[in-house]
Amino acid sequence: MELYYDIVVVGAGHAGCEAASAAGSLGARVLLVTMDMTKIAQMSCNPAMGGIAKGQIIRELDAMGGYSGKVTDASMIQFRMLNRSKGPAVWSPRAQCDRVMFSLEWRKIIEENRNIDIWQDNVNSLILEKEKVCGVITRAGVRFKAKSVVLTVGTFGNGLIHMGKVNFHGGRISEPFSVGITEQLKKVGVQTGRMKTGTPARLDGRSIRFEILEKQYGDEEVQRFSYMETKISDRQLPCYITYTNKKVHNLLERGFVDSPLYNGTIKGIGPRYCPSIEDKIVTFHERDRHQLFLEPEGWKTVEYYLNGFASSLPVDIQYEAIRQIKGLEEVRLFRSGYAIEYDYYMPTQLKPSLESKLIESLFMAGQINGTTGYEEAGAQGLMAGINAFRKVCNKEAVVLRRDEAYIGVLIDDLVTKGVDEPYRMFTSRAEYRVLLRQDNADSRLTGKAIEIGLSDSERKNGYLKKENEKKQLVEFIEKTSVSPEIINDLLQEEGTSRINQKVKLLDILLRPEIKMDDLIKRGLIPLERLVRNSYYQKELLQSIEIELKYRGYILRERLLAEKAKRLEGIRIDREIDFDSLLSISTEGRQKLNRNKPVTIGQASRIPGISPSDINVLLLYMGR
Repeated sequence: MELYYDIVVVGAGHAGCEAASAAGSLGARVLLVTMDMTKIAQMSCNPAMGGIAKGQIIRELDAMGGYSGKVTDASMIQFRMLNRSKGPAVWSPRAQCDRVMFSLEWRKIIEENRNIDIWQDNVNSLILEKEKVCGVITRAGVRFKAKSVVLTVGTFGNGLIHMGKVNFHGGRISEPFSVGITEQLKKVGVQTGRMKTGTPARLDGRSIRFEILEKQYGDEEVQRFSYMETKISDRQLPCYITYTNKKVHNLLERGFVDSPLYNGTIKGIGPRYCPSIEDKIVTFHERDRHQLFLEPEGWKTVEYYLNGFASSLPVDIQYEAIRQIKGLEEVRLFRSGYAIEYDYYMPTQLKPSLESKLIESLFMAGQINGTTGYEEAGAQGLMAGINAFRKVCNKEAVVLRRDEAYIGVLIDDLVTKGVDEPYRMFTSRAEYRVLLRQDNADSRLTGKAIEIGLSDSERKNGYLKKENEKKQLVEFIEKTSVSPEIINDLLQEEGTSRINQKVKLLDILLRPEIKMDDLIKRGLIPLERLVRNSYYQKELLQSIEIELKYRGYILRERLLAEKAKRLEGIRIDREIDFDSLLSISTEGRQKLNRNKPVTIGQASRIPGISPSDINVLLLYMGR
């Protein structure tokens, strides 16, 4: 049997779902192939979305017309804004989610898109014709022809699960693995490697002594991830905090002799910023305890996730050690922790559009590009889906710059610098994080979503209305003056100097002690006339206050970004022979040949490329 589609997406994880929904929403006829339709967008590890920089990515996905934000809102069981004690540039939303609801919400979105068909099967081969992908072949022998293919197979590529001395093939616990694609890609020159990740045991909440544990509640004010008026629960579930101890560490160390991490069984590289409990004990040997979080898996289950205790030790060692932890003395396990090794493909072999440099029309997204995390996967999936569609339509690829989005930082880091360990996004990776805040993702990106056709009329109208009201409110604050008799009482209450003559409201608001709410409560800003939509009113006010108070910093970063953007606009001839440019260092020529940068800006960010190498390139190109 042979069927025809515009785009085939292989894998229905977070990357695959965003890719399929983006391409389908743009008008492509899409086939989404998954091994198990009950595991669509499965939260394989912890049941949470967002976090440091990751929360910004979800808001960016939503602003671009993706669905991760809406799904998170629909399945949210606890919300927290992280980094509140620091500046607003690094405030990051995070939500605990109901794992089952999350998957069901994504399946509903996929099934409601009439441009997307689903096929349950295992893809084990690509149809390649003269360095171009033309479709896929499944294990059942079905051939699906396509103009573009998006590969998002996550940890399933030759997945190997480890629990102490026990190891067996699988993409996740109790799920089959995928074989064939890596072997095929290697033959055409695609560089591959192995990475490793892990997950902790899942606990039976009926056997946990919650009454002796410290509760961690969410924020009183629950915020949405989506910029649309999504429905969120006004009820929240708490998490619980406990700690390991010296006895736990000693028990775990007994199992190190059988640990696949330390006896050489695991060859893949693990994530530095999400280490196993074994790694924590070895790396931080001077510590007597490590903090753990008990996170609920959903509203209607007793299952808990033991965050901070990822392990690949033998099951009996895990079980005995967990029972030495406060509150878990009589705990029962639903399943033990395990590590998994899987194939990834060197992301420097991808264009900034996430299309392969070696195989035309083949796009790659998610963990196979060397990343870790649902949010990073979803971001790549969205951009791969957009660009796979644009490839089919012979349109120029959409590439987000580093000053436009964390998504731009993520993809540029991958395709320019590559990875030597699972990549995780942090605010520190972005040089323009004052510009890339979680509160302004719609201002940065929704215009682009409208331009490329990913924004429906509801989102477009809401965005334009919000931007117009924002402009009116800023103009009012900048132009309206306030007299001493009206404002001095407030200034005195807040411990800041009084005024002797009329001053602009903006000058009052720029004082660190004065908040926007202070001016609104005193009736100095006629909110009911300027902002009419109560849903986004608070969010809008917060964004305006940040932009006005940090205007100097924002302007400085914009100037730096504009300066860097000039280099991004200088494209490098694809036929250039870097080996002929002998004035460039040997290392520089080797790395330019290997990475084949698209622009001077991208070339300047390749590790090992010096400013003098860039000057030679500019001179060669007549600049």
